[in-house]
Amino acid sequence: MSRALAYLELLRPQQWVKNGFVLAGLLFGHGWRDPDLAFAAATATAAFCLGSGAVYAFNDSRDAAADREHPDKRGRPVARGEVSQREAYGLAAASAACGLALAAWAGWAVAAILGAYLVLNLAYTLGLKRVPVLDVILIASGFMLRLLAGTAGIGIEPSKWLLACGFLLTLFLGFAKRRAELSKLADDAAQHRAVLGAYSIRFLDRAVGACAVGMALTYALYTLSAETAALHGTGDLVLTLPWVLLGTARYLYRLHFRGGGGDPTEELLRDPLLGVSVLGWVATVLWVIG
Repeated sequence: MSRALAYLELLRPQQWVKNGFVLAGLLFGHGWRDPDLAFAAATATAAFCLGSGAVYAFNDSRDAAADREHPDKRGRPVARGEVSQREAYGLAAASAACGLALAAWAGWAVAAILGAYLVLNLAYTLGLKRVPVLDVILIASGFMLRLLAGTAGIGIEPSKWLLACGFLLTLFLGFAKRRAELSKLADDAAQHRAVLGAYSIRFLDRAVGACAVGMALTYALYTLSAETAALHGTGDLVLTLPWVLLGTARYLYRLHFRGGGGDPTEELLRDPLLGVSVLGWVATVLWVIG
C-alpha cells in the first residue's frame, strides 16, 4: 500500500488542478450545454492529468540527485529512495501512454496536442530549462496547449482573448515562481536550478510586474468588449474584474512580503483571501454567464 501511495505521490495529483485550464474553453465558449462537448472536455482534462503526471515522474527521476540537496524537494519519492529511478521512468512511460490513449478517445486533435505537450516538456527537461526567459515561456506554452486541447481539440473555437489572458497569467506565475526560488535559495540558487544563476531579483520583479499589469488590462478589455457581450448575452462580465485584481494583488503581496509565490496550488491552500478571490471569480462568472 505504501508503494502504491508513493507511485501516486510521484504523479503529484495535488498539481492536477492546473489542468482545469482545459475546461476554460468549455465555460467561456458555452460548451457545457452540449453533453458530447462536456464529456470530451472532461476526458481531455483526465488525459492531461495523466500526461502531466508522466512529466512529473520523469523530471523527478532525472533530477533525483539534485533534489536530495534541495530543502523542499528532498522529500519526493525518488529523492528519498522510496521509488527507484527505473521505476519512476517506467511509471512516466505508462502514464504518458494511458494519457495519449485517453486523449485519442476524446479526439485525435486532443491526442496530438497532448503529444506536443509531452514533447515540449521533454525538451524543457533535457536542456531548455537552462535558458533564461525561454524556460518560463515554455512553461506558459504548456498551459496554452491545455487551453487549445479544451477548445480547438474538441471543436470549440478558441477565443483570442482567452488565449492572451491565459498566456499572460501563466507568464506572471512562472516569473513569480523564479523570483520566489531565487529569493528563498539566495546564494545557493544556481546549484539547485541552473537557470536561476542567470536571473536577478530586479529583472524578475520587472517581469512579474509587467505580466501582472498586462494580464489585468487584457482581462479588463475582454470583459468590456462588444464581442464578449455578444457571446455571453450580457456586458456584466466586468463584475468579475474586482476578483481578478484582488487575486493578483494578493499574490504579489505574498510574493514580496510572505515568502510565497513558489507554487500557485500551495498559495491557494495557505492563503484564505487568495482562495476567496478565486472562488468569488468562479461564482461570479457562473452567475453572469450561466
